[in-house]
Amino acid sequence: MMHGPLPDQADRSNAAAGNTLVAALERALAFCNNIIVVLAAIALIAACAVLSYSVLGRALFHSPNYWQDEAAVFLLVGATFMTAAHVQGQRGHIGIEAFVGLLPPMVNRIRLWLVDVVSFVFCAFFAWKSWTLTHEAWVDGQVSNSMWSPPLTIPYALMAAGMTLLCVQILLQIVAPLAGPARR
Repeated sequence: MMHGPLPDQADRSNAAAGNTLVAALERALAFCNNIIVVLAAIALIAACAVLSYSVLGRALFHSPNYWQDEAAVFLLVGATFMTAAHVQGQRGHIGIEAFVGLLPPMVNRIRLWLVDVVSFVFCAFFAWKSWTLTHEAWVDGQVSNSMWSPPLTIPYALMAAGMTLLCVQILLQIVAPLAGPARR
């Protein structure tokens, strides 16, 4: 007499659990990315406003700009790095698609998977170095060289957080095909 699920049923149960976990993580990351995209859009508008104020202030009132350029750069760095995971989730990064029509579908899936693995390794290294840079800036109290002197932990932390989210997105793209046939 056999107790428990049959081996085939156990494999399907494990695949379903993997599917559910990956799907839940994908939904959570997509929700987070949607919020970040809205905030990044606001940051881009704010950067435009700050730079416009800077130009008008110099042209009309001959006032120096102490903080405007740097504030705009911080906003742009945050918007760029924090939205990288959203763009990757849409496969919106520039890609070479010359081989897509020439390769069989299975080979193309393997090619995409290998590109994701290499991208993950690079981005994981970049994220790790960004977090160490953020930590050093925090511990050393590093500030920019401008008269305004904002802490450099701000752009470094935005860069590190954005690269970490990008790593999570790429990792989900790597494991999704492995989670089961329903994930493809």
